[in-house]
Amino acid sequence: MPLYARRAAPAPPADAPLSLGALLAQVRAALHHRFPDSYWVVAEVAEMSRPRHAGGHCYLTLTEPAGEAEGLGLAAQARATLWGSRYQQLAPAFAEATGQELRPGLRLLLRVKVTFHEQYGFSLDVLALDPSYTVGELARQRLATLRQLQEKNLLERQRGLALPLAPQRLAVISSPTAAGFQDFVRQLEEAPYDFMLTLFPAVMQGEGAPASIRAALDQLRPRRREFEVVILIRGGGSKTDLLAFDEYGLAAAVASFPLPVLTGIGHERDEAVVDVVAHRALKTPTAVAAFLVERLARVEALLLDLFDRVADRACQHLARHHQRVQHLADATRAAGHQQLSRTQASLIQRSRQATQAPRLHLAQLGRQLTGLRYTLPEAARRALGAEAGRLRQRSRTVLRRFGRHHQRRREALLRQRYQVQRAFEKRALSYELKVMSLESGVLRRENQLLRRQLTPSPAPTHTS
Repeated sequence: MPLYARRAAPAPPADAPLSLGALLAQVRAALHHRFPDSYWVVAEVAEMSRPRHAGGHCYLTLTEPAGEAEGLGLAAQARATLWGSRYQQLAPAFAEATGQELRPGLRLLLRVKVTFHEQYGFSLDVLALDPSYTVGELARQRLATLRQLQEKNLLERQRGLALPLAPQRLAVISSPTAAGFQDFVRQLEEAPYDFMLTLFPAVMQGEGAPASIRAALDQLRPRRREFEVVILIRGGGSKTDLLAFDEYGLAAAVASFPLPVLTGIGHERDEAVVDVVAHRALKTPTAVAAFLVERLARVEALLLDLFDRVADRACQHLARHHQRVQHLADATRAAGHQQLSRTQASLIQRSRQATQAPRLHLAQLGRQLTGLRYTLPEAARRALGAEAGRLRQRSRTVLRRFGRHHQRRREALLRQRYQVQRAFEKRALSYELKVMSLESGVLRRENQLLRRQLTPSPAPTHTS
């Protein structure tokens, strides 16, 4: 209340008409008398007209939603003015404290003074702003958004999707002129791997950013089978630009998208709601590119290690089988030599037995001749001559028969030796074929196992 209260202007006689200016002057005096001080008011900025030049005034339209109007079912609305000199002081301080500029849609705590002008009507002069209230209101809205996403099971849905081992087919949502996008592309081009990159342009800051990003996601959805991962990136910016990524509709669209979404919004300290619901949140576009390159490098190292292990295992397997084949070959060769030695010994023994019988017969005939030598010398001589002739004939016959028998036996032994050698060669060849069949089967099974490990599992399809 002012120190000296003003007296109310005397009312004119009831029957005397008033001019419009006089009536509105009485209204101004009454309002000034009733509301002489300034007041703290909570209101939402519905419309805002920024100064067009330095020192210009800022005009606001403040509203109160119908749901908060104490059950009246109506919305309160009033015009407010932030004069030029005061706007130059309050607007930068508000932006520094809250991280965002004054804009429509914000809920503010304002110190206002009630004014009335005969020409411009009722208005509120804004004297001060309380940034702490707006910061708390933004935090409350962010918490409400997270709770709403939690109620609809959208916070963890993206993390339930399988990220491919080495994603190379990339769908990128960004502004084509953004420095962050250019850095992202340049880092991928410098990597030793090939990436198939498709850009879906979108506005990445300002009030139209959420709707533009959702439109890019809608454009991408029918082509989702062409890509393995979605990347949402933008360059650095002010803290105000992060508010677009706290919008519920955008966060729900990202959370319910059927492909894994990686974010690189470019804020080192703050985390947007989109970062929370994404499959993986990285700080900057270059961090996203480094993550993709590093993932491919790890897969390449794993594959090279697997190739080395398969080669080592194959060499060990071949060495073991070669050793076994060598052992079988040595055993077969030794068995052939033993069989040949036994056959040669048997042939020598039978040759001796074949020559021993004629010798015994000749010795017996000699003894008979010696006994008859004294009784029948002449007969003996004749008989000896005849017997000597027959003996010679028989000896020649025995020798011919022995020669033929020896030749047949020798040929039989040579055939047997040839058959043994052929059988040994066939058995060794069959062993080699079995070993090669076993090795090829092992290699096929290991190749099939490697292919199953390298083949990416199909990403589950979610219907948003």
